Amino acid sequence: MTGLALLLLVPLLAAALVALSPSQRAKDLALLGTLAPVAVFVWMAWTFDWSRGAADVPGFVGAADWFAPLNIRLSLGLDTVSMLLVGLTVLLGPVCVLASFTAVTERVRTYYAWLLVLQTAMTGVFAARDVVVFYIFFEFTLVPLYILISLWGSTNRRAAATKFFLYTFTGSLVTLAGLVYVAYRHHAMTGSWTFEFGPLAQTCAALPLPEQGLVFWALMCGFAVKVPLFPVHTWLPLAHTEAPTAGSVILAGVLLKLGTYGLYRFALVMCPAAAIHYAPVVGVLAVIGIVYAGLICWVQKDVKKLVAYSSVSHLGFCVLGLFALNSIGLTGSVLYMINHGLSTGALFLLIGMIYERYHTRSLKELGGLAGRMPVWSTFMVFFAMASVGLPGLNGFVSEFMCLFAAFQADGFRWQGAGSGLLPGATPGELGPLFGFFAGTGMIVTAMYILLMVGAVVWGPLKEPHGHGGHGHGHGHGGHAPLPTDLSRREIGVLLPLAALCLLLGLYPRPLLHVLEAPTQQMAQMLDDVRRNNPSLNRSPEGVAAAPAAPAAAANPN
Repeated sequence: MTGLALLLLVPLLAAALVALSPSQRAKDLALLGTLAPVAVFVWMAWTFDWSRGAADVPGFVGAADWFAPLNIRLSLGLDTVSMLLVGLTVLLGPVCVLASFTAVTERVRTYYAWLLVLQTAMTGVFAARDVVVFYIFFEFTLVPLYILISLWGSTNRRAAATKFFLYTFTGSLVTLAGLVYVAYRHHAMTGSWTFEFGPLAQTCAALPLPEQGLVFWALMCGFAVKVPLFPVHTWLPLAHTEAPTAGSVILAGVLLKLGTYGLYRFALVMCPAAAIHYAPVVGVLAVIGIVYAGLICWVQKDVKKLVAYSSVSHLGFCVLGLFALNSIGLTGSVLYMINHGLSTGALFLLIGMIYERYHTRSLKELGGLAGRMPVWSTFMVFFAMASVGLPGLNGFVSEFMCLFAAFQADGFRWQGAGSGLLPGATPGELGPLFGFFAGTGMIVTAMYILLMVGAVVWGPLKEPHGHGGHGHGHGHGGHAPLPTDLSRREIGVLLPLAALCLLLGLYPRPLLHVLEAPTQQMAQMLDDVRRNNPSLNRSPEGVAAAPAAPAAAANPN
């Protein structure tokens, strides 16, 4: 049995054991069910040939016939990008289980069982190499999270769960229609059915621009909602605010990355000409989301909703880097997926720890906690600075790369002088204005994060009436009251995330090195499409050649 099969099956088997076990053993079994995949992944990462970059490495690839008449296969594999995202998924698994030990006291077996099932589904999304298999895993992630939010969320949890499900399910149906259309066109052109990603990517990349455009926007419907990209982001703040702590961590850490991963894996590779053509439109939406969500964060009084809206702003940078369509932007975007999962996931953990003690998230009722909870306050300041993008912490590297990539993507060419790209620029459809307006979002981010930290951590002590620091974790379901400051378990949950934020901020070179080959390959493929399609290449020295299907699409990053 390969390591990839173990990553999928171990949490699923652990979920079955948890569901059948006594309630008092459920959380221990769940912890083992999430720690085992961490060990498996460490072994896989050790044996993985990172130098091969874009290629699926033998031993991590498998396929089996599933539905022969349509040639649908259970095809799975991991490459560099999906390996990194699977690593983030398995890392957050035990973090979420440990964070739930005192927070979840009702229907314990059901809670941990669905948490483990969700981990299998998310891993399957990153490993799928057949579009039907991908879609099944992609859609199935909705079921566990819907149950987690609706049963263990806050006051308005059922409305939040329903809105989350309807938004994402509706968008995904349009995406499915786009994928089926590509399979139909492949059958019309070759006489055979297939849903393997490689052949479908070649077929779609060979379609004329109008058809590619239809497929591109069909894919965007599902993936943009999942990111979420402005203006289809309105489900996220409510879902984040009402979800239990572990649900918010998984939602921010991994589930939102299913959207950006889908854009990277499908939209850019299957529809390269359309991605180039519509890059300015997507770039404008990303910039609006960055600034607009940041301004909304500025006036929030619920600290969890503030961090939720910040995800809309942060992931706008991620999408902007993708649609800069150059290697530095692609690299920065993938790195941003990892970094956002670490720092924002940690912020949701910290907010959940406060909510367990005070049963409020209101900035009107909380303040000056540095004196009461110095350890919590230290972590809060640290992860807030990582979220802001302070140099030396992980957020700075990826955010700077995405901004620089947008600025460098030469959407502004000298006209009438016979010259092409501006000095130092790369081919692209964005340009300095996109970088400038997105850069203002960094200023807004710094303002609302610092205001939030100043209100919660510093200043005079402010606590809800009746707490006063004397055992203000009331303890539910027979649990002892929580300590005033963080317990050793809570510190242990946060320390690995803090260590990674510091390491990736001070020394990001290993990740940048392994991402260099796949992102350069994709950037080269996009540049070839631009050069071979005169309607896309606006530079004076462009090559007026007939459109050609890029060979690189057959072996996507």
